[in-house]
Amino acid sequence: MKHGHLIRELIEAGCYLKRHGKKHDVYANPRTGKQAPVPRHSEIKETLVRLIKGQLGL
Repeated sequence: MKHGHLIRELIEAGCYLKRHGKKHDVYANPRTGKQAPVPRHSEIKETLVRLIKGQLGL
């Protein structure tokens, strides 16, 4: 999945960018109080996408 597409899905689900890191950005879900690092690679594997969404409670 493209990085931009994943970010769009996270924002539409109510998540927001909490902070920038060196190689990852941290997104948080205010509904669940959970947060997850999202890599800034141009292409992200589907297994990692599922893991990120699971960590955010989506």
